[in-house]
This record gives sequence, C-alpha cells and structure tokens, in this order.
Amino acid sequence: MAAAYEKVALARAKGRATSVDYISNIFENFLEMHGDRRYGDDKSVIAGIGYLIEMPVTVIGIEKGHSVKERGFRNSGSAHPEGYRKALRQMKLAEKFSRPVVCFVDTPGAYCGIGAEERGQGQAIAENLTEMMTLKTPVISIVIGEGGSGGALGLAVADEVWMLENSVYSVISPEGCASILWKDSSRSKEASECLKLTAQDLFKLKVIEKIFPESDKVYAHLKQELYAAFTKSRQLDPQSLTAARYERFRKIGAPE
Repeated sequence: MAAAYEKVALARAKGRATSVDYISNIFENFLEMHGDRRYGDDKSVIAGIGYLIEMPVTVIGIEKGHSVKERGFRNSGSAHPEGYRKALRQMKLAEKFSRPVVCFVDTPGAYCGIGAEERGQGQAIAENLTEMMTLKTPVISIVIGEGGSGGALGLAVADEVWMLENSVYSVISPEGCASILWKDSSRSKEASECLKLTAQDLFKLKVIEKIFPESDKVYAHLKQELYAAFTKSRQLDPQSLTAARYERFRKIGAPE
C-alpha cells in the first residue's frame, strides 16, 4: 500500500476518535446549541459553547459517529447546508461576544443529495468561506480525520489550520480524483500520492501550521496549544486579526 494511501486508511479507520471525543476531553461544561434558524438541525454538525480551561470558547465539529447507528444519525459526517448555517450562526455569536472559535474537521465532503442541493449547499459553504475570512474573533481549525473538499474548507478558513499526524486534507477524495483523471477509481493509491494530502506534505507546502502526534496525550497537548494560541491572538485588534488571516491564504502557493 502506498504511504499516502495508508494515511487515508488511518484517517477513515472505524475506531478513530471523532469530534465528540475531542470536545468531551478538551472542553469543560460544553453546552450544545441547535438549529440554523432557517430550516432545521443538522446532526452532522455539533456546535456550542464550552470552557477551554477558564476561557469561554465556541466549539464546532463535524461528527461522523462511531457505531453503524450513530453514523446513520450523523450522516457519516457529510453535512447538509443547514449544518454549515448552524456553524455560521454560532461563529457570528462568538464574534458578538468576543469568544474564540475552534473547529474540528472530519468529513469525506459535504452531502451532495438532491435535498441538500435544493436547499443551497454551494451557497451555504460559500457564505461560510466569506464570513470566516472577515470574522473578527480568533479561529483555529483542526483536521482530526478526513478533510474532504469544500465540505472541510467550509469550516477551515482560520487563522491557523492544524492536523493530526494521520489525518488527510484534500480538494477531492483519492477515488474521485482517480475517476476523473484516469476513469479508474482503482488507481486511488496512485492518486493519493499525487494529491499531497497528508499532514506531512501539507506542512511542507505551508498549507497548515502544526502537526500533532496521535498519542494518549493528544487531548492535553491540544488543550494547552489552543489556550496558548488564543491567549496570544486575543491581544490583536480585529483589523490586524482579519488582515493576518487574509494574508495567510494569499501566501499559499505563492513562489518563495
């Protein structure tokens, strides 16, 4: 098995920790908020308020679920437009009350069913991209499993993007890439290498800022790193914060 595809397999592994695990182990007194105030409550997206040590923060996570029943309930982490609108509603509240935002990304991609498209899937994601770029409060996004396509980017326009060492982040799945390029989805291992989707590849390309080892200390490590990062970024005025976020994305892919 190709090295990159091994990471894809690990990112999709059934026993892998999901957003609910990270939320329960990092934040205290987490209170989940529901609904987008337009259509309904998407169970693929968990959003609410909790404490990072003594710091109040807004936490948003795409949740796949663990068991077969949970995966059905959570739509295997493929969010509907109301999920992205729920996330954005919480982000705007975080901005209003000066709370930092933490996003946990773990999705094969946004749901592409007829109903989701009828309710404005593309528009919902595009609105998140626009609003997150100018959000006047600190934002950090962490890819904890799969970071697939626009479904992942809809929660990853942040001051910094971090990844777990065995997570992946890509514009398309290896199978989808192979189907488009070679009309043969069985060449997904080859496509994985071409996509440069591993945390290690993306760190070299300066698409992400940090990689975290997956050990029994990962929750404690993330907790301390998030607290330190937010303590620093909260000292910036809103104009400096949003300008730095904008420049971060402008520099990706630019020649050295």
